[in-house]
Amino acid sequence: MLCSEDRKRIADTVAAAEEKTDGEITCVLAREVSNYREVPLGWAALAALALPPLLVLAGLERLALADIFTSWTDESLQAVEGLILRAQSSYALLQAVIFLVVALVVGLPRVRRVMTPGALKHHRVRRVARHHFAASGYRLGHGVPHILIFASLTDRRVELVAHKAIHDAVGQQVWDHAVAAVTDGMKSGNPTEGFIRAVNLCGDALASHFPATGPKTNRLPNDILER
Repeated sequence: MLCSEDRKRIADTVAAAEEKTDGEITCVLAREVSNYREVPLGWAALAALALPPLLVLAGLERLALADIFTSWTDESLQAVEGLILRAQSSYALLQAVIFLVVALVVGLPRVRRVMTPGALKHHRVRRVARHHFAASGYRLGHGVPHILIFASLTDRRVELVAHKAIHDAVGQQVWDHAVAAVTDGMKSGNPTEGFIRAVNLCGDALASHFPATGPKTNRLPNDILER
């Protein structure tokens, strides 16, 4: 996703920011956090359940009733039962066809991305970001200020995760600016610049509230993690 020069620029920025603080900054760039395989199935099930009744409400029931009453007056009860059975079979077949077609269409990557609800994307990106943050925190130990900047290119979502003490000290505005910087970078096709601006913002915030108290010990890699 990023070339070696871009990765080096981000790593150098992280290193420079961490020189001024006892904290650590980690950057992660994911192409996509999930395949969202349930999305095509969800849309297919909704379409299969909703479209046939809508067709009936649109007036197709009049044709069916006309056929039934014609058969009732002109044919035997057996013919009416056969007509009802054919109607039920056609309804089930229509549902199956709609389900299959919608599932295949929404299953196309570009269509699936558009049809995936934003709330679901937000939830998945946040969950993966918190998992990365917890794993990094386990390596750091308790009490080390730590900020994770996590971005998903395809999902167009950015998460910034930090300990509650850091949030309370820094405030929300800095995090919002950092998230906006990465988001703007992805929208403009230059995530590297977005990460660099975000790292500088987070680094300044950490330096203000958690300044360096001695020689820097780099506990986490400065390189951006791509997954």
